[in-house]
Amino acid sequence: MNSFRIERLAGVGLFLLIWEIAARYKLLFFLGIIKMEALAFPPTIPSVAEAFYQDVLDGTMTLSIGYSIMHLLIGLIGAVLLGIPLGILTGWSKRAEYIIDPIIQVMRPIPPLAWIPIAIMMFGLTHQAAGFIIFIGAFFPVVVNTYSGVRGTDRKLVEMARTLGANETHLLTKVVLPYSMPMITSGVRISLGVGWMCVVAAEMFGVSKYGLGWKIPYYSNIFMYDHVFSYMLVLGLIGYGMDIIFKRFESWKLRWRETI
Repeated sequence: MNSFRIERLAGVGLFLLIWEIAARYKLLFFLGIIKMEALAFPPTIPSVAEAFYQDVLDGTMTLSIGYSIMHLLIGLIGAVLLGIPLGILTGWSKRAEYIIDPIIQVMRPIPPLAWIPIAIMMFGLTHQAAGFIIFIGAFFPVVVNTYSGVRGTDRKLVEMARTLGANETHLLTKVVLPYSMPMITSGVRISLGVGWMCVVAAEMFGVSKYGLGWKIPYYSNIFMYDHVFSYMLVLGLIGYGMDIIFKRFESWKLRWRETI
């Protein structure tokens, strides 16, 4: 375990070292990656750290994180509450699949960004509009994975339960749902990552005038790129942290699985 931690820290350290060299010694230019007339280099790590410290000190960073997490929860909770039952219904009932699945398959390829004008039209520049964009992005992984989990239940288990006298309710609650739970939790985990990316898109394109995503173009427009990088790093660290927490919850909840 300690060796894994050392390797992980070594990877992070190597990334930071390359970043600092590129920022201070114009490594990109000397390698010929960019031309002189387009010369641009990332801010140094100390300047990004100072920008982060300033935003934390005046409360801007904390407020932005709070708004972004609120937007994520609005969309993700709605996606889970609607997507899981709908996935179970379409996976369990052929009639429901024939009715609902074509609608889902038509709407699923539409990018969440395409829904931004609709969100603004329905909700205005509000938190609900941002939550709606996140809902669109997070909904389809949940419903598709839930459907696949229910549809992929081992037929032998279903037939065995029926032989023992199980009715439809018992089949669904005692056989199908436990069997499909790994797929359902995987869908929620994917939706968490997609929803977090949609948070940035929704806020960046002005659906809500708050949050981490809104701050990135704001600082970019006034050429304060050290602040831009600090918000980008915070976005990545929060997303990574949420994924770690969910993986641990998944491992605890599904500890009965045989895994590598």
